[in-house]
This record gives sequence, C-alpha cells and structure tokens, in this order.
Amino acid sequence: MIEEQSDNVENKDENVSMDNNISENLPIAEEQTNEDKKLPDDNNEKIDAEDLKNTITNNDARLEQLEKEHETLKSQYVRIAADFDNFRKRQSRDQDDLKVQLVSKALTAILPIVDNFERARQQLKPESEEAQTLHRSYQGLYKQLVEVLKQQGVAPMRVVGQQFDPNLHEAVLREPSQEFKEDIITEELQRGYHLDGKVLRHALVKVSMGPGQQNSQQTQEKDKVEEDIDSENTISEDN
Repeated sequence: MIEEQSDNVENKDENVSMDNNISENLPIAEEQTNEDKKLPDDNNEKIDAEDLKNTITNNDARLEQLEKEHETLKSQYVRIAADFDNFRKRQSRDQDDLKVQLVSKALTAILPIVDNFERARQQLKPESEEAQTLHRSYQGLYKQLVEVLKQQGVAPMRVVGQQFDPNLHEAVLREPSQEFKEDIITEELQRGYHLDGKVLRHALVKVSMGPGQQNSQQTQEKDKVEEDIDSENTISEDN
C-alpha cells in the first residue's frame, strides 16, 4: 500500500511538471500565432489602400468624363434653343410679310376705284337738286371707302412741292418752271399711297427742270428748227 501511494505521488508530480511545461510553452505559442496573424492583416491593409486609391482615381476620371459630356450636351442644347428661336422669329416674320403682301395686293386693286371717285368729284358739277342728291350719295360712298382704307393703315402721299424721290415717286414728265427749283414736284398726276409706312403705290408726278433749263431748252429747240430749215434749203437748192 505504501508503495502504491508513493507511485501515485510520483505520478502526480510528473503530471504537475508536465502541466507546468505546457503552461510555460503556451504563451510562446500564442505569441507566435499573433505574429502570424499580423502579417496577413498588414498585407490586407496595403491591398485595401491600393484598391481605394484606384477606385478614387477611376471615380475622378469618370467624373471628369461626365463633366465634359455635360458641357457638350449643354452647348448642343444652347445651340438648338438658339436655332429654334431664330426659326420661330423667321416664321413669324415670313407670316407677317405674307399678310402684308396679301393686304397690299387687295388694297392695290381697290385704289383705281378711289381714283375714279376723285375724278368724278372734280369733273362733275351737279346743278339740279336731283343731281346734287345723287352727287352727295356717291360722295358718301367715297368717304366710307376712304375711311375703310384708313382703318387698314392706308395713307395718301402729299407730293406737290416735295423733292423728287425715286423710292416714292415716278416721274412721268419733266418741264421747265419759274416757280419751282430743279427736281421739285410741280404736279401730281396720280396719287400715291403708303401702307403702314411702306409704299403701296408710287405717285405719278411732273417734275421741274428748274428756271435755268427753260432758256436752254428753247435754245435747243431753236437750233433744231434752224437745222431743219437749213436742211430743207439745201435740198431745194440741189433740186
């Protein structure tokens, strides 16, 4: 029994010594494990930093590309908007011009009627009561027609005594005048009209050649007559 107990004591001592050895070696193993763990963590951090840097670089490049595309699209939009605005203005202007042309054509066709009314008023001199009544009736129609033309923007030209302007007037005759200077309108042969400031019909006028041109013209006519007489005398002498 005593031997068995001694054996047990020895076994316990051996076990205790083994446990102590294990406990002494355990921290060393744990430290090695931690050191082994640290190496992969450092590598992962380096990899993560490089990936983040690459991602930021790619994002910056993508952002720069998107900004360029935005500027391009913005420029295209501004250009298209300007073209559309110009197109809209051009269409509006063309419509206005077409409207003016149609109105001008219609009013120009009416102007000869106005001319006939004016000639009748100047030429007719009603004496009887019946003729005066008829005269007042068509003069009332004439005034109504003139009022309609005024409402449409038609206005007559006042040309007598004005400087001749080929943009407004059409010279039918030129004659010497002691009263008017050269290129001054002396008489209106057919009235001209404006439509909203534009020429609807040119005025037919007679233009002065000036007082100095009369003697010159008479001299030319006299010279021509003398030449004709001389030529006739020459022919008679030859015969």
